[in-house]
Amino acid sequence: MTTLEKAVASIDRATDPDWWRGAVIYQIYPRSFQDSNGDGIGDLAGVTARLGYLEDLGVDAIWLSPFFKSPMKDFGYDVSDYCDIDPIFGTLDDFRKMVAAAHRRGIKVIIDQVLSHTSDQHPWFAESRKDQINAKADWYVWADAQPDGTPPNNWLSVFGGSAWEWDTRRCQYYLHNFLSSQPDLNFHTPAVQDALLDVLKFWLDLGVDGFRLDTVNFYFHDKDLRPNPPQTRPVDAIDAPRVNPYLRQDHVYDKSQPENLDFLKRMRKLLDQYPGSTTVGEIGDGDRSLKTMIAYTSGGDKLHMSYTFDLLGGEPSRTYIEKTLKTFEAGAGDAWPCWALSNHDVVRYATRHLPFAQNPAQQGKLMATLHLSLRGSVCIYEGDELGLTEADLAFEDLVDPYGIRFWPEFKGRDGCRTPMVWEAEAANAGFSPAKPWLPVPQAHLAKAVDQQVGKADSQYELYKAMIGWRKTSPALTKGSVRFLDSDGDTLAFLREAAGEKVLCVFNFGKTGAGFPVPLGLAVSETAGIGFASRVVEGMVTLPAESAFIAKVK
Repeated sequence: MTTLEKAVASIDRATDPDWWRGAVIYQIYPRSFQDSNGDGIGDLAGVTARLGYLEDLGVDAIWLSPFFKSPMKDFGYDVSDYCDIDPIFGTLDDFRKMVAAAHRRGIKVIIDQVLSHTSDQHPWFAESRKDQINAKADWYVWADAQPDGTPPNNWLSVFGGSAWEWDTRRCQYYLHNFLSSQPDLNFHTPAVQDALLDVLKFWLDLGVDGFRLDTVNFYFHDKDLRPNPPQTRPVDAIDAPRVNPYLRQDHVYDKSQPENLDFLKRMRKLLDQYPGSTTVGEIGDGDRSLKTMIAYTSGGDKLHMSYTFDLLGGEPSRTYIEKTLKTFEAGAGDAWPCWALSNHDVVRYATRHLPFAQNPAQQGKLMATLHLSLRGSVCIYEGDELGLTEADLAFEDLVDPYGIRFWPEFKGRDGCRTPMVWEAEAANAGFSPAKPWLPVPQAHLAKAVDQQVGKADSQYELYKAMIGWRKTSPALTKGSVRFLDSDGDTLAFLREAAGEKVLCVFNFGKTGAGFPVPLGLAVSETAGIGFASRVVEGMVTLPAESAFIAKVK
């Protein structure tokens, strides 16, 4: 990138340094978005070709899952070169063109950064594993075996089995919180922190607007390698499936260590040198996730925002959602959340919520409206705006090591990663002329983009209308939230900012419900987002599984 290009990128970011507050961020899984060269795998040029769709939808930013050089054992989350593009996705020049094209359309670019671990094929690890005295000997987490040859402690991998792998070159174990081919970096080594901050600087200089930080609470481990105690509290199977013994430990020593806060402050100082750049962290910390989320985003000196798995699991009920939101707000202070209903790691919400739905299409619209009404920023996963369901794949179609490991009780993440459906009648739904890396589900064709754009009652048009309404509302983008008293399956809150108030009411029940407009409030303008809810003599009447959004005087 030339000096002029860098200057343009910096100006673009600085136009509104707080653009990320209340932003609608669209997550792209590049392998599955659009194939431009006919090899069955999506790529960066394909993303560029589809930016017009995202501009029409109205999103503020895109977040791209990893596209760096990688042996792809975990499909890009095992990085072998942080500062180059894997050939299956294109080149650095393709990346530059994509960023420039996105910025021309007013779309910011956030990229994934997998800092907690690398691939075992990264040059850093190749050097570190040579012996115990080389220059990078302490760049990864190495430990001696116990006297009987067993691993240093009882820590478990998220992907199953021990989190320790024996290395015959060093005759030591190395830590891996995920696959054994994903060794954990040692953040207790200052040089590791320096190297990773240099990686972030490389991409900031190329014009990116921010980073989604994978497993951000996994960076540090307990230096003394104390064993985790058994889990004694009942926990929801959100961070891992119930068949995974990982849930049987209370993970107090292998992640979420206090030293992480100091590193996040170092990272924030770097980001502050690039006005308008931002960070969004992924936090998986069991029933402590909301508390960790607040700690990581409060004070204005660490992460800008983060999300947890709380809304990526759980019931679509008034009870669960209200509890989650109120728990966060009770300790939030100035912390800023980023809420997601789906992503590349979990079952799509259209399928997760199916057992609770009377009318699945209606409930999908209800949840979309709730999502886009929350205080904070929001991440939409590609295809959720179409109401795509989880693909039911045969075992022989699976490529995800996580799913293969725990099949059939847990089918892994391939079901939410199938290709985007653009045209119902086109080969492979317009994703690629070649056989895609994962099958295109037949059930998705009726939900393709060309079947929904311009169709008044479609999920796409509701998303587009709600995003548009949100963009014009200071209260919805950056406002406060105040929960209102309500009964039964009805959740209500008031969003307020800059003299504007927006009343948000949601009926999660399977029958109609009423909500009395609080005294002193009067509806002045109702959002036209397709629900039949209305106000009659001071009472909001809501059909089953519906919402009501309105500005009030």
